[in-house]
Amino acid sequence: MDGPTGFAWEERKNGDVVITHHGRVAATLRGSKAIGFLDDASNGDDQELMARLTGNYRRGNERQARNHPRNR
Repeated sequence: MDGPTGFAWEERKNGDVVITHHGRVAATLRGSKAIGFLDDASNGDDQELMARLTGNYRRGNERQARNHPRNR
């Protein structure tokens, strides 16, 4: 399976970073988190990074994990 897709980000004049997922706002980063994101986004896979920051990275195995004996 491929990595996450559909994320985009925009840096605003005041330094905030707005992350969208399929056109909807998923997160707004301010201050040190925004600066850290901009540094990390320039160095690697920004789609994976945005998925982790927004919490939208768990797909596919939630049902199996819920039924596992360890999680009951």
